[in-house]
This record gives sequence, structure tokens and C-alpha cells, in this order.
Amino acid sequence: MDSLSNKRIILGVTGGIAAYKSADLVRRLVKMGAEIRVVMTPAATEFVRPLTFQALSGNTVHSALVDSDAEAAMGHIELAKWADLLLVAPATANTISTLVQGRADTLLGAIYLALNAPTMIAPAMNQAMWHHPATISNLETLSRTGVEIIEPDRGSQACGDIGLGRMQEPSQIVDRVAARFHSEILLGRKLVITAGPTREAIDPVRYISNHSSGKMGYALAAAAVEAGAAVTLISGPVDIPPPDKCLLINVTSAEDMYEAAKKACGNGEIFVSAAAVADYRCIDISEKKIKKTKNVITMSLERNVDIVSRISTLKPNLYVVGFAAETENLIKNAKAKLHQKRLDAIIANDVSRPDIGFNADDNEVFWITKDIVKNLARDRKSRVCREIIQLIAAAFDEQKAAETSEEQTG
Repeated sequence: MDSLSNKRIILGVTGGIAAYKSADLVRRLVKMGAEIRVVMTPAATEFVRPLTFQALSGNTVHSALVDSDAEAAMGHIELAKWADLLLVAPATANTISTLVQGRADTLLGAIYLALNAPTMIAPAMNQAMWHHPATISNLETLSRTGVEIIEPDRGSQACGDIGLGRMQEPSQIVDRVAARFHSEILLGRKLVITAGPTREAIDPVRYISNHSSGKMGYALAAAAVEAGAAVTLISGPVDIPPPDKCLLINVTSAEDMYEAAKKACGNGEIFVSAAAVADYRCIDISEKKIKKTKNVITMSLERNVDIVSRISTLKPNLYVVGFAAETENLIKNAKAKLHQKRLDAIIANDVSRPDIGFNADDNEVFWITKDIVKNLARDRKSRVCREIIQLIAAAFDEQKAAETSEEQTG
């Protein structure tokens, strides 16, 4: 499967002869599942026509800093918010200097300043320029600010010189980009995640359910896979494709989800209950479609099993994370659930807000433990979930370290 699936990458192409390699780079990134927006400097358009990148990426190429059409749809701020990564390849000596100075006289420079995502650059220049003290100083400055440098290869250059300065081959750059999204903070750990709604049957054609899209649970599963975990995703009925490299178990009802979760958690280490499980189910499910013959009908409901609470009781050594989807008293209600359900942590969000509620692509949540209330600011669910996975990994490691210490002192 594609290791860059659902990743949004801005490729900055600058004015060097190596710009021709960037076409192959786009092709490879797209093949890996990434969505690419190409931003070209004016000098880059002298080496490769924008139409080439448009055809390969399937998206409009951006180059003008002031473009009324682009600003109306996706200007530099919108592009900066959209991206999971900015990759500049090739990065000329001039562009590197521009980034260090924080100049925003090109669209690429403006995006870099507005970006809230990682930046990687693949320098390409003459070997003498590469070794110049000014270039060395600029690269050191960028590195200190968190920019990842994909150092160039040694070889023949367009000018006839031989030495360091050739841009890395596209295949090598793609490998570095893929590695950027993967960590080992949960390497080898076994996670079970529930996602989506459940459906509780009324009759053969009707059911009780809710508005959950499954996006948050699926994004958590993808982020956990990126972190090196072995993930079992137990999903209610949703209309989104499953994340890459996880075991998907499809279920329908709350009882189905509970049984699947109980079995999967048998050898699991972390359980994240992100599903929106129906609280109640019908006591008597009609075997035939209920006819519309009365103005009022009465149905008797009974409570479904509280999956996360039951799992936390049955598996005391499991690290358990719940979700609290609230419409009022967010923190208070979430803390109450944390205590009542005997959870290690709970993630609370306000589903009354249309910008972050059910079916939204963004979310804003609070990570809550018995000692911590941490706000994770509004962002795309994929980014929020990567931050949640980092918090889970850190808390899990801390818990295991404490258990080991107790065993040794006991």
C-alpha cells in the first residue's frame, strides 16, 4: 500500500538545472499516495514549464506571489495551512539564502514564513558554491531552526565540475520524505482502536445511530501506524477507506464492537475507544418492516454495554484512552467520565461546534488525565491525531517505567 497516503506536500521548485529531476520526484510522490501542490519560483519556470508539473500532480501549479485567482481559492496562507510538509527540491544557493533571511518576495518564501509544518530542502548547486562559507553558514542556520537538509550527491555537474552539489536522486528524496512521517515511538506496541458509529436495529430496514464519520478514529489509526505500532482498527459502518497497514475489523452493533474489542485487547497494550457507540438498543427488534399505520409508536430500549468502561475493568494492565464528545461543560463532563470509567486518559471535544464536530475535517480537543488538561488547538484531524499519538506514547512509556520501578523496589 501507499506509504504517503493522505499526506499533503508542497513541492517548491527553484531555478536550477536540477529542476528537471523534480518532475520525476512529483511522479514518485504521487505514486506513493501523496497529494502534491507545486510552487515554482519565477526562475524555475525558465527551466521547466509549469504545465509539466500540472500534468504530473493533477493540480494547478502556483508561482505568482500576487495572483487574484489563487488568492481567492488558495493563496500563500491557505497553502501553508493545507500542507503537511514543504519540500524544496532543488533548493538553490539563492533560495537557501532567501529562506534564512525570511524574505517573502516570492510565493515560496511567503509560504515558508506562514508554514506550521516541517520543511525539507534538497540543495543543488555548483561544488564551489556548496563549499562556500556563506552557504555553510546558511545551512547551519536552517538546520538549527528545524529544517531537514537532504545533502547533495557527489558527481559530474552541468558546468563540468566534479564534486558535491548534485541534487539527490528522486528515489532517495522520496525515501527521506516517507521516513519523515514515520517514527518509532510506538515501535512494536499493539494498539486497538475503535472508530465510527454503531447501528442498533429497529427492524430489517431501520436502525438507531449517530452522525459519527469515523474520521477521527481512522486518523488515529494512521498516526499510530506511522509511529510503528501494530494496529487493529475495529470500525462501525463508515464511508471512508481504511488506513494503510492496519488490521481492519468491520462491525455493526455495539455488541459486535464490544466482542471484537474484547478479543483484540487480549494481547493488546493500548486501547483507544474513539467510536461513537450508541447508548441504547431496542429490546424487541421487529423481524418484519414496521408499517406506517400509527401516528405514535413506542419502542422499549435498553442500555448497551459501555465498551471502554468494561474493557478497562477486564484488562487492568491495558493503557486505556476514551473519548468524550460533549455539547456542554466539556472539561467537567470529561473529567467525570475519566474517573467513572477508570481510564488512563480521555480526549474531549465539543461536538456542538460545526467547525470541529461530527463529519468535520478539523478538530480541537483536550487531552485529559488525572493530572493534566492540555488543549490541542484546532487543526486538521490528521495533525491532531499525530499529536495525540505522541501523548499516548509518552504516557504509556511513563506508566511502564513506573511499573518496572515498583517491581524492582518491591
